[in-house]
Amino acid sequence: MRVVFTLYFTGILVSLALPCNAQSDSSKASRDSIADTQLILTTRLLRESDSLQKAGDEQKRLLQEQLLISKDNDTRKKELQQKLDALEQADSLKKTQARQRIIQLKATNSGIPVVPFHRDTLFYIYNKLGPLKPSDRAQNIDRKLGQLADDPFFSPDSVKAIANENNIDVIYNDLVLLTVTDDDALWLDQDKIQVAQQYAAAVRKAVLQEKKDSSLQSILIRIAWLLLIIVIFSVIVYGINRLFKRLRRKIVREKDRYFKGVKVKEYALLNQQKQIGIVFSVLRVARIILILLVFYITLPFVFSIFPWTKGIADKLINWTLSPVKSILLGFLHYLPKLLTIIVIYVITRYLVKLVNYLAEEIASGNLTLKGFYPDWARPTGSGIKFLLYAFMFVVIFPYLPGSDSKIFQGVSVFLGILFSLGSSSAISNVIAGFVITYMRPFKIGDRVKIGEITGDVIEKNLLVTRLRTIKNEEITVPNASILNGHTINFTTSSKDLGLILHTTVTIGYEIPWKQVHELLINAANATDGVMRDKAPFVLQTSLDDFAIAYEINVYTDHSHKMAVIYSDLHRHIIDEFNKAGIEIMSPHFIAHRDGNMTTVPPEYLPPDYQPPATKLKVEKD
Repeated sequence: MRVVFTLYFTGILVSLALPCNAQSDSSKASRDSIADTQLILTTRLLRESDSLQKAGDEQKRLLQEQLLISKDNDTRKKELQQKLDALEQADSLKKTQARQRIIQLKATNSGIPVVPFHRDTLFYIYNKLGPLKPSDRAQNIDRKLGQLADDPFFSPDSVKAIANENNIDVIYNDLVLLTVTDDDALWLDQDKIQVAQQYAAAVRKAVLQEKKDSSLQSILIRIAWLLLIIVIFSVIVYGINRLFKRLRRKIVREKDRYFKGVKVKEYALLNQQKQIGIVFSVLRVARIILILLVFYITLPFVFSIFPWTKGIADKLINWTLSPVKSILLGFLHYLPKLLTIIVIYVITRYLVKLVNYLAEEIASGNLTLKGFYPDWARPTGSGIKFLLYAFMFVVIFPYLPGSDSKIFQGVSVFLGILFSLGSSSAISNVIAGFVITYMRPFKIGDRVKIGEITGDVIEKNLLVTRLRTIKNEEITVPNASILNGHTINFTTSSKDLGLILHTTVTIGYEIPWKQVHELLINAANATDGVMRDKAPFVLQTSLDDFAIAYEINVYTDHSHKMAVIYSDLHRHIIDEFNKAGIEIMSPHFIAHRDGNMTTVPPEYLPPDYQPPATKLKVEKD
């Protein structure tokens, strides 16, 4: 609040301390120099046009005189009349062209304004007078009008327009205030005396208004207006502060009614205290913005009270309205492009909805396409939607505001380089995801083995594939790794052909192979999850040094129960061989054992079983 009042009174003091005569800085001098050069060149062109017009008028006058002399000669009269008509027609065309040229030159060369006492512009100076450039003439007129305003005995009737040789002078007593030349009248397309009288009337009015505004009574009235504006501003600021204090008190008093916290599902995003703190911060910012807005609105009124600061008020209003005007004009000019963007977006949006609908229909089986699998529908739809949005962005890009600027283009190139350098692995995974989708090595729910990982497929997307192992571990595998390696699918043919599970046991040569086959098949038939319509079979995979390797193969259509089926099969194999009294052990161990207890469980042995005695053979020398 103190800062606002400090700025306010500083602005008032600066406005009161401004001198009556404006200082010409280097930028103004540079602009005046350019304007002087342009005005001098333009005056030269206007003179040439005026000379041509006067020459044409003189030629018409001569033809008219000849026409009067030859009134008895019809042939001569007819020829002169034709020449006169042609000349008038050409002169009319030249005048029209010259008038258009003058209008164009005036539009691009507004002249040097004469602004005495920092008020409104009285008139403009367009031409040089002797060695004086237009800007020098304007400064001299400002200085002389200032002398008139300081004259306590000023008489407006003494400001007159007096002819002087080829020019018209506007004088006050013996002081020449300004001179109106033929070039000045040419610029304004008026008579010299008429222009001089208009300038004299403007000088009288401006000096009288300045003397009136500089009187003690006027200054006191303006100071009173200034104090009134300060009081009104203070009252408004006081009211704003009281209003926001009452709002804060009401919020604290009724906090349980208006603030109950913000929850997203079960997560407390904001509690009551945080909500109140955010509202208090918003109110504080709103109060400062409102006070600054009132302060900014008040400043033009303050500056417009005194005549010598009225220009500052106009500048402040212009600074305020110009951005608003530019924004509104920019928005209006941008409306056609905005409507184009909206139309393109709406069309793309409905195309995306159509793609989503078709993808869901194909995925659910309501719509079938020959050679197109249902599990291709959603990935293909995602790819098509990505292409649609990418095409939409390419089409919309030229219509974005600032798209043709160098900064916008540079940022776009920079982001493109970052994207290309930082997303090479992601792009390779996306491409691999599309390839895997159309290769169809697995689908959601299949039991697969990727590298050394075995599990059920629970998610597929364009970047990764997620598996859940039998230990409920979720493992994420990049699609590029899947495409570069090998994948085993246990589920694909388990329903039709049956998945073959196999395990190997080694039995010694002393056990008949037929008996071993029978025991293994019995164990397989006793296992849950094994297909009953497809008989298990045994393969003798190798004849080792001390044992024969037997491989039992069983069919199952429960690929997700592989671990349980294997465990159950192994348990039944142990039971069957124990019932038959056949030990499943390493042949090396059998070869070195003598007199030890058998490995067959006691419940499978005869009641009178005794371990064989240790055989020792002692030789005497």
